[in-house]
Amino acid sequence: MPLTTTGELITRARAARSAVAAFNIITLEHVEGVVAGAERAGVPVVLQVSENAVRFHRGSLFPLARAAVAAAERAAVPVALHLDHVRTDRLLRQAADAGFGSVMYDASHLPYDENLAATRAAVDRAHAQGLWIEAELGEMDGKDGGAPRDAHAPGARTDPAEASSFVTHSGVDALAVAVGSVHAMTTRTATLDHALLGRLTAVLEVPLVLHGSSGVPDEELRAAVAGGIAKVNIGTALNQALTGTLRTYLGAHPDAVDPRPYLDEGREAMARTVERIVTAVGLTPA
Repeated sequence: MPLTTTGELITRARAARSAVAAFNIITLEHVEGVVAGAERAGVPVVLQVSENAVRFHRGSLFPLARAAVAAAERAAVPVALHLDHVRTDRLLRQAADAGFGSVMYDASHLPYDENLAATRAAVDRAHAQGLWIEAELGEMDGKDGGAPRDAHAPGARTDPAEASSFVTHSGVDALAVAVGSVHAMTTRTATLDHALLGRLTAVLEVPLVLHGSSGVPDEELRAAVAGGIAKVNIGTALNQALTGTLRTYLGAHPDAVDPRPYLDEGREAMARTVERIVTAVGLTPA
């Protein structure tokens, strides 16, 4: 199936009052596991490569991106490729050539005015390349007057009025908001602020994105999608599935040398995780 774009998938999902699941990939096994899980569930999916993942690959974006494109083109469901949490202009410039249709530009660590200026410049560059662009907004002023809090720092919340102004003046196509999820949670205990999400949905016309969704229970995710979240980002849950499986296998086979058996089991564990999450949340089939 031809590679699609995040923007196209979100447009279809919003029309169906649903959302798109976006999974962060690090290795080829992540790519294959996510696509396999999405195919079993019959739903479209977004493959996300973060700047941290690029750093892990010694700063080279193209090998993993090329593998993701090849997998997408052979998938039985629509697959998009998204570049996540980009902070460097060098990486942003590579996105389109590497096959990405969208990018999340992250200047949320900067004071509000600097965040807005940097994001506006990134939007102009991205749109010139035909890229759909997402940004992030947490607590720009900082509760104590200090540095802004990341959108998914514990306790951070996005202010609706600030978000409305940010979207208007930056020109972004989507906004990741802080409503109670936290990055890298290994327990599914997050409670979302659905009243705040309702206020954000009421004032923003662009699709809203929930980062840190691995720590959000299924019922909370379903309520978030019903309340206006159009893109659900998941990463840690995949890594838990992969790493847990590898620990179990190597514990049972201490003399194992060939990596294929345990990587195969890890890939299958990630596929089951993808299938379970998208099915439990009730995302619209392709």
